[in-house]
Amino acid sequence: MNNHFLIDTSVWILALRKKFDPKIKSYVEKLLDEDRIAINPIIKVELLSGTKTKKEFSKLKMRLDALPEIAMDQEVWEETQEMTFELRKKGLSIPLVDTIILSSAKSMGFTLVHMDRHFDLAGKVIKIKLKSFLQKSDKISL
Repeated sequence: MNNHFLIDTSVWILALRKKFDPKIKSYVEKLLDEDRIAINPIIKVELLSGTKTKKEFSKLKMRLDALPEIAMDQEVWEETQEMTFELRKKGLSIPLVDTIILSSAKSMGFTLVHMDRHFDLAGKVIKIKLKSFLQKSDKISL
């Protein structure tokens, strides 16, 4: 059983900001210490696009470059095509970026850690391992 994780941008932001969420920061740091986190190019671009200075960009890029990267190979694109079809067939229009992130996690058998309701909605249709930090009060419905 694969016990590696792809951390979505929604969680990284809460772990990396100055006023971080202690529960999320602790969770991410534990996985980092255990070398169980990978990243994909889309999440890396999303995170780097939020930096404000060249110094901040360079520092974050160096940290992200140290993580194993999920290749955006033909398998991921094929998975994205199938997944988009299946989700739309069920009446769900998930943003393409989120579908690609889901596909990269699924293709590797990784758990996707997130705080994005789109992923929980997709998880009701496709078979994928998810760890959600959404509050129980955040309603998810099809």
